[in-house]
Amino acid sequence: MNDKSGHAHSELPEVALRVRALETILVDKGYVDPAALDAIVETYEIKIGPRNGARVVAKAWTDARFRERLLTNATSAIGELGFGGRQGEHMVAVENTPKQHNLIVCTLCSCYPWPVLGLPPVWYKSPAYRSRAVLDPRGVLAEFGLTLAADTEIRVWDSTAELRYLVVPMRPEKTDGFSEEQLAALVTRDSMIGVGLALSPQFGGEKS
Repeated sequence: MNDKSGHAHSELPEVALRVRALETILVDKGYVDPAALDAIVETYEIKIGPRNGARVVAKAWTDARFRERLLTNATSAIGELGFGGRQGEHMVAVENTPKQHNLIVCTLCSCYPWPVLGLPPVWYKSPAYRSRAVLDPRGVLAEFGLTLAADTEIRVWDSTAELRYLVVPMRPEKTDGFSEEQLAALVTRDSMIGVGLALSPQFGGEKS
């Protein structure tokens, strides 16, 4: 159901309740190890899911024509790499620059681009993040360990059921000659939400 802002709540809460009920039953019967479930969720939330988005970003860093298509029609460009579907039907890519940093939030629920980022992190769905990202984005970024120059504009994008956003972080320095695979290893989930930056080469994806 849409509210007056045209911002539709996702079906995630109902689905989450059903999953939690099923999980409780399976754990109580001894069929499932809670630690194993946590490991699986972490894998899809942090490792597997965001790898799709990382490939998109790495492609944009190395292919100027693809970057242009991505910024013009993100849904179509992302589809070129085989990613799309539910929760990713209408994508918009926003690019970080030295003068502008983009931050993604969903103020009313937890709209999130699953095809490129996997499962949304818990903090993304929290009321504190959803409100403070708009009211005090610079303070929120500082809490994530990201301090930007005072003259860097922070633009906050509010996801809806109609539009989901993907941040294209700035390409790290000293990555000339890196392959797309090596560059993708530098792209984190947080950098594609806007609460972080891409990793420096010494922290991952170093050229061999």
